[in-house]
Amino acid sequence: MYLTPQHVLIAGATGLTGEHLLDRLLNEPTISRVLAPTRRPLAEHPHLENPVGEPGVVLPQLAGRVDIAYCCLGTTLKQAGSEAAFRAVDLDLVVAFAKRARELGARHLLAISAIGADPKSSIFYNRVKGEMEEALKAQGWPQLTLARPSLLLGDRLQPRLAERLAAPFSRLLLGKYHGIEAWTLARALWRLALEEEDGVRVVESDDLRRLGKN
Repeated sequence: MYLTPQHVLIAGATGLTGEHLLDRLLNEPTISRVLAPTRRPLAEHPHLENPVGEPGVVLPQLAGRVDIAYCCLGTTLKQAGSEAAFRAVDLDLVVAFAKRARELGARHLLAISAIGADPKSSIFYNRVKGEMEEALKAQGWPQLTLARPSLLLGDRLQPRLAERLAAPFSRLLLGKYHGIEAWTLARALWRLALEEEDGVRVVESDDLRRLGKN
């Protein structure tokens, strides 16, 4: 069964994938309102509501009907500066955003996780992503979609050196380990939002590439 969401909430709209997804949402004729809280202002659009400020201040002030919510939040350990700061974004902020989205009536949350997410992983990044997934599951969403992309490909405003070095090699890998273009992931996320499938759905990177290919 396919749904047509009209009121969408998105976090991380200034990020690599979030920018592509926001552009898709604002150009989708079925959507009447996109609520996108950010730290810096976005370009104006007749269907866009853009509360600007720190998440701790903005999130409680969000209001209005929400059909679905996208969480495209994410940083790196280097950008965050410490493990605690990384967890504050990739775990705590994601969970807080999801909680607020549910309070506003959203029944479907689509969140970007990562390949290898596992709360028991010995790798810090994968462990935090796994803990994030478990925390979202515990919120009892009617429909929860967890996207696990491999290395994201695309031009960032603030380039990540490790990603730039790894990108050529990721294109040579097979299956779910093959790198995925951010615009492909964004398209896959939109298509997943149109599907009604109660419960938790985990979508690995190879399936995301297939869904967002055309």
